Amino acid sequence: MTRAAKNLLVLDGSEVKLRLQAERVESKTAVHVDWVRFTVRRKFSPAPSIENLFPLRAHAESGLWDEVARGQRMAQILAELPNDEFAVSTQAFELGCEVGAALGPDFAVNNERKKGHDFYRFRWAIERNGTECGWIGFLASGDSPRQQSQSSTIHCNLFGAACTFAASGWRDRLADIVDARNGDLTRCDLALDFFDGLPGGIESILEDYKAGRCDVGGKRLKSNMVGRWPEGIERSLYFGSKEAGKQTNCYEKGHQLFGPESGSEWLRVELRYGNKLRELSTRMLRHPADFFAGASAWHASILAKADQLAIPEKVKCTGRLALETVEAECTRNLRWLVQTAAASVAVAVEYLGVDDLWQVIGNSRKPGRLQKFSASEIQKAFTGAFHRVSSVESSPAFA
Repeated sequence: MTRAAKNLLVLDGSEVKLRLQAERVESKTAVHVDWVRFTVRRKFSPAPSIENLFPLRAHAESGLWDEVARGQRMAQILAELPNDEFAVSTQAFELGCEVGAALGPDFAVNNERKKGHDFYRFRWAIERNGTECGWIGFLASGDSPRQQSQSSTIHCNLFGAACTFAASGWRDRLADIVDARNGDLTRCDLALDFFDGLPGGIESILEDYKAGRCDVGGKRLKSNMVGRWPEGIERSLYFGSKEAGKQTNCYEKGHQLFGPESGSEWLRVELRYGNKLRELSTRMLRHPADFFAGASAWHASILAKADQLAIPEKVKCTGRLALETVEAECTRNLRWLVQTAAASVAVAVEYLGVDDLWQVIGNSRKPGRLQKFSASEIQKAFTGAFHRVSSVESSPAFA
């Protein structure tokens, strides 16, 4: 039994490798999109079709027995739904059908409504050969304000299996769906495979990391080593952070699919982008190599080793934008204090003292413009604001 399961895994791994190699030739890019998630607001989601609003009648008119049976099952499922869930359920099903069509003829939406994931109450499963390879989530699983906000959205999650076995051109077709629905891309994994190995293997990537060649903005990224490093097999090196929305995983893909005893040299460098602190564009689906190269100088260099030319495109970090925003507000606040209230504050400090003055004003609320920021954000921003304001106020031009 164990041997049969092992052989099945190897056969599946060979199929994955062949499909990835074929995709590289067809798409003319070395970077493969390996996982995609996106969210659309219900008001932009597809309207229910006649077939799903009246499934039994529509499929009976087709005259095909399997379609009639499907219509009967759909009618039963939809009849069980409360009125307020009917529309969103059919909208989610329609979106799943759109996505399935974009992936290719081998994909279909299972008409059995299932329990949801990731705080969505329900899901429609997208399947290939009867195996789930993605899902469409809808309705919130709880009553918290955050989850109620989530209930106004429909979410699509496509696993690696869907991305690997999708028909040629699927990335552009999926990007068209997201754009047409004003959707938000929330995850996009970009994978670069070295099927015959990388010179120096995964150890060379570890050396790059130690030497600072993987640094970004002069900072050493957080790292994590997983697997059997002392034995030299099944190894992974992570650097970056999911919390920051960008993490790279370099691992021995051949060992994962075929086992370490296979001696496979297949190495994968997988760049995982998330929408935490970042805004992801559907251009990532259309031009994955450009966004892989734009992640850092190291990513561009490793892409060059795969003989891939790209025009680097960076993904903006919204965290940096937020820092710039709070610094601007703190600078405005401090400048008002210096230019408008400085004389009054100076008199109060001189004749009351800092302790007595703080007793009077210490419980005051933060100014309206600063109330949306945390204490730690304001503390960091005021340092920069102080240097900015003090340099201007002390200049000869200001005097």
